Amino acid sequence: MDNRKRAVALGLFDGVHLGHRAVINAALDMRKNGLSAVVFTFEPDCVLKKAGGASGFIYTQAEKEIILREMMEVDDIVSPPFESLCSLTGEEFAREILCRQIGAARVCCGNDFRFGKNAACGAHELTVFGKRFGFEVEVVSPVEYGGSVVSSSRIRELLLNGDIPSANELLGFGYFINAEVTDGNRIGRTIDFPTINQQFGEGQLVPKFGVYSTSTNVGGKVFPSVTNIGVKPTVGGVSAPLAETHIIGFSGDLYGKKTDVRFKSFIRSERKFSSLDELKTQISEDIEASKSVQ
Repeated sequence: MDNRKRAVALGLFDGVHLGHRAVINAALDMRKNGLSAVVFTFEPDCVLKKAGGASGFIYTQAEKEIILREMMEVDDIVSPPFESLCSLTGEEFAREILCRQIGAARVCCGNDFRFGKNAACGAHELTVFGKRFGFEVEVVSPVEYGGSVVSSSRIRELLLNGDIPSANELLGFGYFINAEVTDGNRIGRTIDFPTINQQFGEGQLVPKFGVYSTSTNVGGKVFPSVTNIGVKPTVGGVSAPLAETHIIGFSGDLYGKKTDVRFKSFIRSERKFSSLDELKTQISEDIEASKSVQ
């Protein structure tokens, strides 16, 4: 329906970092002109099809929606499977999707945005199509931080190196995981450090294996916590990397519930201990180290 009442932010928005936020904020700013702010993006697995996405997407679709709906408060999200649109030419995308389906009055994108079959079109072509189909185009300049352009690939590298503070600076907020708590081997309870286990999404980037200072939101209350990312080599039985978090000062059952864990800093690399007693001692030290950066 072509109602011409929407400002649309276009982009893959993997990570929703400072550069992405500039594009989305340009659409949000159009509310002052009576337009609703819509984000058009693709499902996260599209990252795996793009150059530089081999290490995985930063956020799952559910996590991206938390950022866009709850933190940035956009009015709507349009996120079709990549396969449903990849055969459209740039002109068809502008006419059928932006104009007829979304009803765009204004479209905001970065200067590196590509669209249309084989990514044949960019910001210049979008401006031309906008004049043809009746929507204005705003091309948002790249955002620089620390002397270079903020990008998802740069953030991926930081996460893979365990440099959480730098990643958080580029993201504009704390890197987090929000996933359902799954059942584990419950070894933590036997050494007085109960933990919650959370799986990463298939194809999702897994940060550097090791222990991190984190905070965990339980029912709106934020607790300090310490999180191990890896395969738990001391106890074994884990094939895929997961996040295992001990929530300091919390006791309760979170199995089956989605829980938000936000990362602050890297404490140490994951390693195998010779005994559960040695592991218990190390966890105590990790907790003290985590508390020092809360």
